[in-house]
Amino acid sequence: MGVCGSGKSTLGAALARELNAAFLEGDGFHPPANVARMAAGVALTDADRQAWLAALSERLGQARREGEAVVLSCSALKRSYRDTLRAQAGELALIHLAGAPELLARRMAGRKGHYMPPSLLASQLATLEPPQPDERALSLDTAREPNALVQDALAWLHGRAQAA
Repeated sequence: MGVCGSGKSTLGAALARELNAAFLEGDGFHPPANVARMAAGVALTDADRQAWLAALSERLGQARREGEAVVLSCSALKRSYRDTLRAQAGELALIHLAGAPELLARRMAGRKGHYMPPSLLASQLATLEPPQPDERALSLDTAREPNALVQDALAWLHGRAQAA
């Protein structure tokens, strides 16, 4: 989880490979109207996100019912959004990618073919509610190399599994 440009898709795909899990790209669950709004530089509202979050929650619930391991990359900016995901998924292990706004803006400016314009970074940072201690989350600095982030995330996830 994290704001745009934080590396959610890169880390999520790598973790899914390492964990032999399905990778779910949260952006792919947005309805076309949401994508159009964001592409036009319009920040999504809570109401805009409802259908998207419901679709993600349903997919996580399906994975839970079927015993399928999944890694989801999704902004999950607010506690209430994460609570919606938990409604069907049960417990979530959150990896929060946090970084300096300047780094995130540079990354976004360098992306090709993505609908999210750098102008929406400020609204995402303003909306972000970092995970609380009871949410079972690991925060990582997105400035670090992707391989180091993957190793830290795997160590944390494996430690959580052994403690359960």
